[in-house]
Amino acid sequence: MYTTLTLPTVIKTTRQLKSAYLKREVEIEIFSPDNLLGNERVNLLLLNDGQDLAQMDMEGVLNALYAKWKIEPTVVIGIKASEERTLEYGIAGKPDFKKRGSKANAYTDFVIKELMPYVQSEVDVTINGRRAFAGFSLGGITAFDIAWNHDNYFDAVGVFSGSFWWRKKDLNAGYTDDDRIVHEMIRDTKTNPAVKFWLMTGTDDEIADRNHNFIIDSIDDTIDVVKELMKKGYQRPQDIFYYEMVGGKHDVPTWAKAMPKFLEWAFKPLIS
Repeated sequence: MYTTLTLPTVIKTTRQLKSAYLKREVEIEIFSPDNLLGNERVNLLLLNDGQDLAQMDMEGVLNALYAKWKIEPTVVIGIKASEERTLEYGIAGKPDFKKRGSKANAYTDFVIKELMPYVQSEVDVTINGRRAFAGFSLGGITAFDIAWNHDNYFDAVGVFSGSFWWRKKDLNAGYTDDDRIVHEMIRDTKTNPAVKFWLMTGTDDEIADRNHNFIIDSIDDTIDVVKELMKKGYQRPQDIFYYEMVGGKHDVPTWAKAMPKFLEWAFKPLIS
């Protein structure tokens, strides 16, 4: 347990990474724990849509959790999206029916082949603990895809109001629920990645209800992800945590409110 003299504090820095895969500079914000003794376990969290972290007051969220010893020291890296967000985010190699996500392969290569080595070599503290990837909306399913297919890099994934509706066909083009890309990816994966899942929706995430069952699509689609994971043998609550926020909307204030719950789930202190 930390004392008041060794309580971690947050130092925020901004860096620019030149990506060969994305053919652009990627701006990241790094929230590093400071005031460490040197023998702590230090975790890592990558966050898509890092441009939203200022509005979430990520620095304040982390400091508040450290002050109550709710989480272990954690390096948080916010990856800011570009104007090509809807092309770079998505499921690698599987664009949706509008060809969105066509550069998701390149984004995955950036994360795995450029960002992760950068973190290991350039961040001042050694990452020796748990590693998670999270995101919001479309950035959430992108984090899911990358963690699912690279479980040698990540132990957990967090999805806030995930775009699990991501589909191969438009609704008026013979769509069925089997056309949802993430659900298909889960079904078609032969092995079970060694990843734990934190999935969040809000009851006011949207109003769409394509199957007219009086449950909004974002909740239906997320619950169906939980069902697909459980069919493969993942269990609740050991492997899957589903959080449905009453009154939660598809917006940054809702995700900011949910963020401490995710951080406590992902990085709670472990008994050594």
